[in-house]
Amino acid sequence: MQLDIFKPKAPPLFGMDISSSAVKMVELADAGKGGYRVDRYAVEPLTKDSVIDGNIANLESVAETVRRCWKKLATRTKSVAMALPTAAVITKKIIVPAGLREEELELQVEGEANQYIPFALDEVNLDFQVVGPAPSSAEEVEVLIAASRKEKVEDRVAVAEAAGLKALVMDVESYAMQTAFELVRQQLPSEGRDQNVAVVDIGAAIMNITVLRNDQAVYTREQAFGGNQLTQDIARHYGLSQEEAETAKRAGGLPDSFEAEVLRPFMENAALEIQRAMQFFFTSTQYNSVEHILLTGGTSTLPGLEDVVSTRARINAMVANPFANMSISPRIQLKRLISDAPALMIACGLAMRRFDA
Repeated sequence: MQLDIFKPKAPPLFGMDISSSAVKMVELADAGKGGYRVDRYAVEPLTKDSVIDGNIANLESVAETVRRCWKKLATRTKSVAMALPTAAVITKKIIVPAGLREEELELQVEGEANQYIPFALDEVNLDFQVVGPAPSSAEEVEVLIAASRKEKVEDRVAVAEAAGLKALVMDVESYAMQTAFELVRQQLPSEGRDQNVAVVDIGAAIMNITVLRNDQAVYTREQAFGGNQLTQDIARHYGLSQEEAETAKRAGGLPDSFEAEVLRPFMENAALEIQRAMQFFFTSTQYNSVEHILLTGGTSTLPGLEDVVSTRARINAMVANPFANMSISPRIQLKRLISDAPALMIACGLAMRRFDA
């Protein structure tokens, strides 16, 4: 199977993001005049350790969660766009002569890929896209290669198939995130042009930082920090099991002291991690400023987190909502969508693959 990261697909499909904590689905429709409508979305939590470090550890359990989530989505659409974890994909930009025929380009890409990929080519799924003219010469073009181990792709395809769905597109999480970022960029001053925007995705176990400048990722970093830390803090502070702490975190019902004693220190800690990531960015690139911090991922919905981050990092921080300028189907509860939106960035970016020309 091709990776199909870059190949356009037009039939109806929805986006499905399998993270370490939940399955998230988003289906968008064309609202005319280049706009989108959020038609449906659903989130279904995964059982613990069914996905570890982006790898599907328990196929049956994940497929069952996908089935439940699809049922909740209540759509007839069975074609799905999925994504591989960024760490599972090797990407490399290469320069090749302009004007090559498709077969010549494929041969050139395979030859180059052999140098960069530490596996035999028959063990990987390979895809490529011509980015545009090479910066150095008009006679050459820049090509982006993406490769992943076949079993990483096959695991995700198998999950979709076991749930009765058809994987039509296999993207990469970081690219899907950048696709959805296009929608959020419109909400920034001057649409974020010539500005450094740090997209900070705080998941259950990992915090991903990507600094974007004019639609190009100029820096990426991963740190071991996430919402699981808050669950552990709650469990330790109140003498609860991990499961009880996770339930209490989601449903509320914790003592009044929770905010001051547990939540606030956790948010300060998160802000400190983000501030540290910004320092790494400044010391390892030519840049010395970040204009905006965009918070995404389930943990970013903690009330007041953006204020704590803004204060500590001294950078304007906002919680991402890719749906802010979309029309919303009447079947969707708007309040819940706004609350879930930051965790739906990847699923939204994948859902947008439906409109690839």
